[in-house]
Amino acid sequence: MTVPGFEKSWEQAVQWLREQPDQREAVLAGYYDDPLAAAANRYWLSEEWRQIRQFLPHTIAAKALDIGAGRGIASFALAKDGFEVTALEPDRSELVGAGAIRKLAREQHLRIQIRDEVAEHLPFADASFDLAFGRAVLHHTENVAKTCREVYRVLTKGGTFIAVREHVISRDQDLQKFFELHALHRHYGGERAFRLGYYTEAIRSAGFTLERVLAPLRTPINFAPYSLSELQHELARRASFGIPALAAAWRGLLGTGFVWATLVPMLGAIDRRPGRLYSFIARKP
Repeated sequence: MTVPGFEKSWEQAVQWLREQPDQREAVLAGYYDDPLAAAANRYWLSEEWRQIRQFLPHTIAAKALDIGAGRGIASFALAKDGFEVTALEPDRSELVGAGAIRKLAREQHLRIQIRDEVAEHLPFADASFDLAFGRAVLHHTENVAKTCREVYRVLTKGGTFIAVREHVISRDQDLQKFFELHALHRHYGGERAFRLGYYTEAIRSAGFTLERVLAPLRTPINFAPYSLSELQHELARRASFGIPALAAAWRGLLGTGFVWATLVPMLGAIDRRPGRLYSFIARKP
């Protein structure tokens, strides 16, 4: 679907990105590359997913709902880890939607059920799932609070809700800057970002116990595709003013565990990048 006032649909915007020679890294970071099975397997083996795995329930034959499943990379990872997966994806696209997931599941012989519905109106009975997972999904929904209430409804008691890589702004005035920085928003108009408290209030008001709020620099879940060492190298480069010796000194300093652990809270306190990523781990009591 194309949003009024914008030139492309989500599928067309992603296709445009794939055709830009200078956007290859963004394509790989978004897992928009083909073959899809290779991209999905790369996500399953990624440091991001390894970190997410520690928060997943360990119930035998657990049922997982992948909300806003996109191309199905998280559905693939969940299925590979033994979950009985239902992928919720309203876009029927063969490139970035339900069509892509259907093909991936068929080719990889994975048990993934697909429903082309929206998160605000989940077509499932109460207490249907042990886990609800969403990667960069809440900020795309039309109503975050209603989505959280629906997720709460379909989870079993003690069920887990994981929402990762959600765009955060510090002030409402930062939203336009975020739009300008986002590679695809100007084409399809589907991005959003909210203050941190907007997400936490929506999750708590739905009835969840919010167990963890993962800040941007705290975990590879948020700063992927950078590894920790790559992130530290990039920060060292920015702090060196182009002086190689100073960059090397910064890399050595940031690579020290104690120094990094001390600096992260300080860096987080001054980090005001529009659209920086947070993740949330919640439980249904």
